[in-house]
Amino acid sequence: MKTQILSLGLVWILFACANNPFGQKVKEPFQGNAYESNNRFFRGTGRGESSAENIARAKADIEAKTYLASQVNTTMKQVAEQYLGQTENDRGADVADKFQTLSREVMNTNIADLRKMGEQKYFDKKANKYTVFIAYEIKKNAMFRFMKKQAKTNQKIDERQQEVIQKILDEELKKTEDDKD
Repeated sequence: MKTQILSLGLVWILFACANNPFGQKVKEPFQGNAYESNNRFFRGTGRGESSAENIARAKADIEAKTYLASQVNTTMKQVAEQYLGQTENDRGADVADKFQTLSREVMNTNIADLRKMGEQKYFDKKANKYTVFIAYEIKKNAMFRFMKKQAKTNQKIDERQQEVIQKILDEELKKTEDDKD
């Protein structure tokens, strides 16, 4: 009797899974924890499709890098807003603005220590199209060190703002080093 109930339950589970109202779940390359950002890495993935292989690759490359740049920019905004919340003076807003401007300039010119984690290419003969998946990562501590270097050479940042920006970046560097397991 128990085996019949167990068998019936198993059949019901299989039937329920087969009739998913959303369709069949698709597992794409570069998904999961190993490809998600964490305390030590900014990570981004991209996907591109085209009938031309090089265009599919370029689309995937741009999507992955755009995703990385937006993560870095968002992190810098959060750090600058935290700084503003901690300071009550009117120069705090100016420092935060300079810090965000610096991060945008860095992202517009260079993504420091960009590493390709992987690339996979598929060709669908039926649809005559290529699909390319790319995954990149940036070590956060390398990015923050690069920003420190850029801040030191930036002529638009005065000495007091320079000290504050260096302090902010040192705190972010410490966070990445503290999380090494």
